[in-house]
Amino acid sequence: MKNLFEIDEWKIVQNQYEPSKQLQAESIFSIGNGSFGQRANFEEHYSGPTLQGNYLGGIYYPDKTKVGWWKNGYPEYFAKVLNSCNWIGINLKINNEEIDIHQQKVISFHKTLDMKKGILTRNVTLELNNKQQVLMEFTRFCSMANTKLGIVRVNIKPLNFSGKLIAEIYLNGKVYNSDSNYDELFWNHVNSSCENFKGYVSTSTKKTLFHQSTAMECKIECDEKELEIEPKTREKDFFISNELQIEIKEQQTYTITKYVGISTNLNDTDTNVIKESIDIAKKAKAIGFHELLSRHINVWDEIWKKSDIKIVGDKEAQQGIRFNIFQLYQTYTGKNKKLNIGPKGFTGEKYGGATYWDTEAYCLPFYLKTAHSNVARQLLMYRYNQLDKAIENAKKLGFDDGAALYPMVTMNGEECHNEWEITFEEVHRNGAIAFAIYNYVEHTGDYEYVKDYGIYVLIGIAKFWSQRFNWSEDKEAYVMLGVTGPNEYENNVNNNWYTNYIARWCLSYTLDCLKELNLNLINPKEIDNWTKIIQNTYLPKMDNNSIFLQQDGFLDKEQLTVNDLKKEDRPINQNWSWDRILRSIFIKQADVLQGIYFFEDHFSEDEMRDNFEFYEPKTVHESSLSPCIHAILAAKLNKMDIAYELYLRTSRLDLDDYNQEANEGLHITSMAGTWLSVIEGFAGVRVKKQQLYINPKLPNEWKELKFNLVVNNNLLQIKINHNHFTVFNLGEEKITFSHKDKWYDVLAHKVTHITF
Repeated sequence: MKNLFEIDEWKIVQNQYEPSKQLQAESIFSIGNGSFGQRANFEEHYSGPTLQGNYLGGIYYPDKTKVGWWKNGYPEYFAKVLNSCNWIGINLKINNEEIDIHQQKVISFHKTLDMKKGILTRNVTLELNNKQQVLMEFTRFCSMANTKLGIVRVNIKPLNFSGKLIAEIYLNGKVYNSDSNYDELFWNHVNSSCENFKGYVSTSTKKTLFHQSTAMECKIECDEKELEIEPKTREKDFFISNELQIEIKEQQTYTITKYVGISTNLNDTDTNVIKESIDIAKKAKAIGFHELLSRHINVWDEIWKKSDIKIVGDKEAQQGIRFNIFQLYQTYTGKNKKLNIGPKGFTGEKYGGATYWDTEAYCLPFYLKTAHSNVARQLLMYRYNQLDKAIENAKKLGFDDGAALYPMVTMNGEECHNEWEITFEEVHRNGAIAFAIYNYVEHTGDYEYVKDYGIYVLIGIAKFWSQRFNWSEDKEAYVMLGVTGPNEYENNVNNNWYTNYIARWCLSYTLDCLKELNLNLINPKEIDNWTKIIQNTYLPKMDNNSIFLQQDGFLDKEQLTVNDLKKEDRPINQNWSWDRILRSIFIKQADVLQGIYFFEDHFSEDEMRDNFEFYEPKTVHESSLSPCIHAILAAKLNKMDIAYELYLRTSRLDLDDYNQEANEGLHITSMAGTWLSVIEGFAGVRVKKQQLYINPKLPNEWKELKFNLVVNNNLLQIKINHNHFTVFNLGEEKITFSHKDKWYDVLAHKVTHITF
């Protein structure tokens, strides 16, 4: 796979303007701060291929679903993540020629996303009419220190001429989603105002009545001295601008800085968003660009101290993992209890919704090991706070007595996914939420959370499972019919092994928690029923070996492998009909292997190996969630070549555009799986009952692996090479860890060395 852009350990670098890569670049160079974010669109006018995107966390539009009227229980709407006010815009004209990189001759082009500092920069030299050359340097960041603040700065330097510059600094709230039907506008204009070097645009969403205001304050300088210019102001619905006309001189640098405050009423409907946005922009201008940038960089410094991974000897692998970590923390910081982790984050509109099962299965383990446990707890509280909606969702499908079915896709707890085989059948998402509670307790020992909140989520999910199973006279066991497992290239199957297994486990775990906490929350008759299901769950298995069958009838399919596919068929989801995919053996993502990954202690190494060798060759990895799970299992099985290959695939999925869809946005939630493939795969890290286990196996391509880990809210630094590793306790409490069944203590601020 060819790299899209330059390889650098801390940066994403593009050294030439290539229109054919523009949409991919807009996704890959995207920036955010957990509250809002944007694609890396150009600030100035651009006539080339582009997908404008500025997104606000938690703000959505409930687009009416068109096919739901005849299906009982079908979602009423599809939640669309909204493209919001374009706040970066600065249109430029020089000697009446509009600056448009797609139309003018590009002498040089250099764009950099500095992941260490969270800064997007772009330096462009253009040749205009009459051979005039101009250098433009753009800097942009979404402040991590004040998550309601964005900054844009552009330096303009005429290299071989003097002339007239017209700069239009604007806010445009009349923006459309690329996936809107018939170019429908999802926003209403509320108010706008424009004065010299300042202004705001306030809009509200149709139907949901989310209110946002975006305000700007501007400054113009020449060689760092502020210019006194009377701008021409323009104001209309959805739009305000300041137009500056400046006589520019050869070799002098003219700097425009735009301070932008963004406020919404997501957390408080009474928020005066206009006043707040104006105040943020005004205070930012008073503080100044350099101080705001310094504060922003300091926050990133603190994040990297806990979450960085350093790989020595493999720049592609190094860039890949840092890119994944960077995008995760741009998407979710844990500061807002109403936000979650959307699959595209702030990089695109595809999929809609804010929350998938990806959060619990992939993202929560990442935050458990890189941040204070309060962040993971908040992700779990998000689901607890939506329990009533989960019960409503289940009731619509015919379940009762408090049974809860969490949505496949949601913004507020309501199901808003509009594909029936997902909405009704991909019920395994309930299991991932229950497993996340278990995983959180394993890391933290926080049984108070379970007692006060988690147990009610577990009971609701367990009640759903107990009703979703039914007794089969033929099999003399409890079966689950008409489901879709994690492998979405199979729909409406009976007895998906993964779903049955995690459902049975959930019933058992819920009973264990009730007993452990001495809680009397369900009646003895229900306990008896759950116990019967646990003891008699049907789990499909191949005769005379240890292969767990993905579902009933799996062996009826032609038993091909991925090697039997033609190159032009890949990816099959873009080249085959859905009918052909469903009839094929090919697996989209880990399914049986997802279950073995979650419950690895339940299976022998031989069982794990047999199932890996049976299923991995049939897996096309066309879900971003797939390669990481396979990489972890391959490393455990000492299949290091496969593990390394799959690690590169997951870490560089978007950077190298493996699935040919980076133009639509990044795969944010799978990036947490990339982190797991390093930490759980190659470093062999596990946390069980608050105890740390380390069993490393490095790829031959790596000389050394170094990373930080948060265990019991204590920060550790771990360094691994091919025959030796060290654990440095940076915290204040003693940490105990196990390596190959031997236990070691690491005192506060001390180092332990292990040879293997």
